[in-house]
Amino acid sequence: MSPFELSEPQTLQDAVAMLDASDTGIRPIAGGTAVMLMMKTGIFQPDRLISLRGIESRYSEVSVDDAGDLHIGAMTPLRRLEKSEEAAQAAPVIRRALRRLSNVRVRNVATLGGHLAHGDPHLDLPPVLIALGARALIVGASGERVIEIEDLFRGYLETALAPDELIAEVVVPAQGTRRATYMKHTTRSADDWPALGIAVSLELNGDEVGSARVAIGAATDTPRRLKSVEAALAGKALADETMQAAGDAAAAEAEVHSDARGSAAYKRELIRVFTRRAVRQIMEMGTGGAV
Repeated sequence: MSPFELSEPQTLQDAVAMLDASDTGIRPIAGGTAVMLMMKTGIFQPDRLISLRGIESRYSEVSVDDAGDLHIGAMTPLRRLEKSEEAAQAAPVIRRALRRLSNVRVRNVATLGGHLAHGDPHLDLPPVLIALGARALIVGASGERVIEIEDLFRGYLETALAPDELIAEVVVPAQGTRRATYMKHTTRSADDWPALGIAVSLELNGDEVGSARVAIGAATDTPRRLKSVEAALAGKALADETMQAAGDAAAAEAEVHSDARGSAAYKRELIRVFTRRAVRQIMEMGTGGAV
């Protein structure tokens, strides 16, 4: 690796002040699981890294407010989020997804903010958070703004974050009686990048879907919602024909690409099958609270 400077601010505002929108050689670093790999392979050679590990501890905390919204600090390690009882009660699907995310060594150091800011479509939590309707608090030189997680991703390894902005917090709204699941398929080892990740969240009225949110990752160039699938589910009974329609809609809408983990045709069939399975899994959960 090439030599670089390391700054260690003690507050989030100090970290933001050290960023320079006009200098691409200055980058923030949280857990470093992605940045360090890019530096070791020579893909990225920074002049200066701004470590976020010393900023206020509240950005590493997980809590639920009086309205039932789940607040996750951007510096929260994924392992801490996985073990959080607050997160498990508010949105259990997050814990289930994390248990199959990479391996425990990575989860011990990788942070939620870095996970999202990296913009890699193969990551597990973006489709989960999109399906849950989560939003991010962004802090930058020009102030604060809130962005829906579904609007955060712009392209492969590209997000809506400006060079002088940082993710401060992620908020998952109270799920009420919604039920959610996440499924992924890997074509190699269990902790390899998935060929497909799909998250489904349904509001159920008995055996009928009141509303749906469906998000996909890995098979597409960015995590994204599948709105035609949501339309195919909303107002329908949870029956075999509904699942069939949802799977067909997902396969038709998703813009997939071929890579080392499978051809576009193979991934399209994966999408069809796993969308059906995800809806069926929620149907088998029954009603009675968010999962």
